[in-house]
Amino acid sequence: MTLITVSAIAFVRDDGRVLTVRKRGTSRWMLPGGKPEPGERAIDTAVREVREELGVDILPDELELLGAFDSHAANEADHALRATVFLTRRTVDPVVQAEIDDLRWVDPADPDDAEAPLNRDIVFPLLTRRA
Repeated sequence: MTLITVSAIAFVRDDGRVLTVRKRGTSRWMLPGGKPEPGERAIDTAVREVREELGVDILPDELELLGAFDSHAANEADHALRATVFLTRRTVDPVVQAEIDDLRWVDPADPDDAEAPLNRDIVFPLLTRRA
């Protein structure tokens, strides 16, 4: 099984909803983020990716480490995922760009089956317990 390593940010609004995105050519919704460039720290990957994908400029000191998690990859069969996930409650106005097709704000206590396993099985339950 091939391992995919990513960094992502859970943007949580005041009402508790979490921003998820759907990348071009995929059917599952995931947290904004992506794969690191060679030598890039996880937090820097997350910051760069949300700038590229959503036009959101965020500083590393605005992020809290939620954790590093292993899951099944959402859109790649026979792949595992290792995701470092950061959290912010900063208000943002994301704009779909780069490889992102769509975005939505999801209630983590009531996700649908289109959410990636990382979100549905790990991150959303953790955020719901923290609320």
